[in-house]
Amino acid sequence: MRTIPPLGDCPSSAWIPLRGVLTDIDDTLTGEGGIAPAALDALHRLAAAGVPVIAITGRPAGWSEPFAMAWPVRGIVAENGGVLLHREGEVLRTEFAQEDATRAANFARLQACAREIVATVPGATLARDSAGRLTDIAIDHSEFTTLDDEAIAAVCDRMRAHGLVATVSSIHVNGWIGDHSKWSAAHWAVQRLTGQAFDPAEWVYVGDSTNDQLMFERVPVSVGVANIARFLPLLDHLPAYVTTAERGDGFAEVARAFLAGREAPAAG
Repeated sequence: MRTIPPLGDCPSSAWIPLRGVLTDIDDTLTGEGGIAPAALDALHRLAAAGVPVIAITGRPAGWSEPFAMAWPVRGIVAENGGVLLHREGEVLRTEFAQEDATRAANFARLQACAREIVATVPGATLARDSAGRLTDIAIDHSEFTTLDDEAIAAVCDRMRAHGLVATVSSIHVNGWIGDHSKWSAAHWAVQRLTGQAFDPAEWVYVGDSTNDQLMFERVPVSVGVANIARFLPLLDHLPAYVTTAERGDGFAEVARAFLAGREAPAAG
């Protein structure tokens, strides 16, 4: 059976070069539809320590807007790299990975694909947050309905037949057109929100499912929260470490380790 070293095995020296946190949202910060109290407290503690946190999610821009304003994060990249939302004072700014004409043409193709999936894959339904999606489509597999592995695979096949990128999160199957991803989102958002180029050796990534594995592969200090266990058979690339607790409580573990690592050099 494949195993991941516990977060406690991460040497204190690994935290010293890190300057920021990149994180998934669903089932990494949240559970049962809302952010875990421990995760929200962890975000506040990181912000107070001057640690930039950027969330990268498959959730839509519309769903992400209130959290981009309310949470102590530098910004949220929604729709798997398609949309960046961030505060400038009391104003929410929205930026796109693609120009307007490209997005308009892609939107029509996305909707045609979504209609075909709903019509041909038994049990497939659009995610309830679909009205807020600007650059992708999402099929619910675990949030308000359940699709088995065969149906999830069929949804992915339909998306790819239409020329879409297809990924599976802990709750949705997401599809979009373009070469953006959580990896490109990290480069875009870090440069835009911190003014410095993204160096994966300077950031920790926290996630929980198959659509995080590009980040697990490429970010040296990557962490899966404990509920990643359900996806282990489907992962080609594992995180470097795993937390003891699930979801937002697991994220809080990462925050504690990060902040303790920053204090270690002074203590020595």
